[in-house]
Amino acid sequence: MPIKISLRTIDNQLQQKVREISGQNFNKCYQCGTCAGSCPMVEHLTATPRKLMALLQMGQKEALESANTHWVCASCHTCMVRCPRGLDITAIMEALRQVVLRQNINRIEPSNLQPEEVIDLPQIAMVSGFRKLTG
Repeated sequence: MPIKISLRTIDNQLQQKVREISGQNFNKCYQCGTCAGSCPMVEHLTATPRKLMALLQMGQKEALESANTHWVCASCHTCMVRCPRGLDITAIMEALRQVVLRQNINRIEPSNLQPEEVIDLPQIAMVSGFRKLTG
């Protein structure tokens, strides 16, 4: 999907909000690809962490919202440990999730889960899922 970049498509408010929440300057990312090469979840992502960082640098809100990267992120910190620029990419992923969740848009609704589903899930996975996917 081609992305049109112009002054009209840049969302400065999103960029500022992610900076505030994460405390990270994502503009330091120079697209080396170490994060994407290190990510254990990369095969499940619609956009690699590298691409997500580029979209964020360009303020492409719609493309960021359509990516599942920040929702699927395992928060394992491998990308952060290996980043040559010292970026805490996991904090940026969390900030992107928070931007959506602060709009009171839940990715899952806990009350809609069936009891049979809940019984079979590990408790730590449930807590992690609710932390990541609900406001």
